[in-house]
Amino acid sequence: MPRFMDYHDDLKLPAEAIDQITSDTKEGKADQFGVRQIELFHNADGKVYCLLEAPDADAVRHHHEALGVPCGDIHEVEGLL
Repeated sequence: MPRFMDYHDDLKLPAEAIDQITSDTKEGKADQFGVRQIELFHNADGKVYCLLEAPDADAVRHHHEALGVPCGDIHEVEGLL
C-alpha cells in the first residue's frame, strides 16, 4: 500500500488525541477510507507530520476531513529500509 506524509503547521494535539492515535496505530486500525496511521511526529508548537498508508492522496484528504483537521500538501513517500 502506498505511504503518504502530510504536514500541519498549527495543530496542537490534546493528550487524549495522542493517546487515541497511539492506540489505533499500535492496533493497525484503518478508517473507512482505508487510511492507516503509521507514525505521527509532533511538538508542543503544534508542528505535526503524519505518515499514513492509504490507497491514494484523496483517501488521505477524506481521512483528515472526517476528523475536522485541515490538510495541506500530501506527498507520496518511500522509506529507505
